Amino acid sequence: MAEFRARRGSNDNRRARPAPRRRTGFDVRAMPGAGTLAVATFFLLYIPMATLVVFAFNSGQSLSVWEGFSFRWFVSAWHNAAIQEVALRSLLIAVVAATCATIVATMAALATTRTAPYPGLTFKYAFINQPLMVPEIVTAVALLIVFSRLKVWTGYSGLGYLILAHTAFCIPFAYLPIRARLESMDLTLERAAADLYAPPLAAFRRVTLPLLKPGILAGFMLAFVISLDDVVITEFVKSGGQDTLPTYLLGQLRRGVSPDINAVATMFLALSAVVVTIYFLINRRRV
Repeated sequence: MAEFRARRGSNDNRRARPAPRRRTGFDVRAMPGAGTLAVATFFLLYIPMATLVVFAFNSGQSLSVWEGFSFRWFVSAWHNAAIQEVALRSLLIAVVAATCATIVATMAALATTRTAPYPGLTFKYAFINQPLMVPEIVTAVALLIVFSRLKVWTGYSGLGYLILAHTAFCIPFAYLPIRARLESMDLTLERAAADLYAPPLAAFRRVTLPLLKPGILAGFMLAFVISLDDVVITEFVKSGGQDTLPTYLLGQLRRGVSPDINAVATMFLALSAVVVTIYFLINRRRV
């Protein structure tokens, strides 16, 4: 009997012990050296840009010796006729291409989300996002071959080819936030409009479009930044005298870095940062 009680007591003690804590998932912060690696990565990523910005305000022509604070090179770049021309051309192409890409992406997002799943829908997703998967140099070479033939056949060699190329490349970038917005939207209001005999166009204009505006604006801004920053496709597609700001900077860098280039790059960086910040703020607010 005493032996039975002893065994029972040992079993009760085992049951009373807390179960080992199960790990809920992988946490990168628990990895040794993760914080140091993250700091080193951000340091290597941003220290070159910080150096460029600092020396854009250097009063002297040296790119390695600080000679004092000045806006001299910003004033010089602002009054440079060549920089003004390529900057206006870049903004024109980016605005038109982003607008066209956003319109096409909105229609594509509506067609692929406001429908019941059917065979081939996944292929359409892949087809729309194809420029994201293919290396940009491949897209650039393909556009060069097509547009070179079109230039011969039509005799036209204006900015239309650059706008068309940027539009095609920017569509998937605009499509992603618009589709994400549509998938997160509640269908109750759209169904209520249909129940009240609202025509599809009226329901879209009065219900879907107002709810979709943050996604459309976010898609436009993302497409705008991608177009404004593009170099590879522009280099392959552009004709003579059609430099954009990135290709102009690339051409100037081949001759050597000057303080003017630092100032232009700093202004370009500031514009991109503002647009991307607005994009993320809009994307956060929609959630």
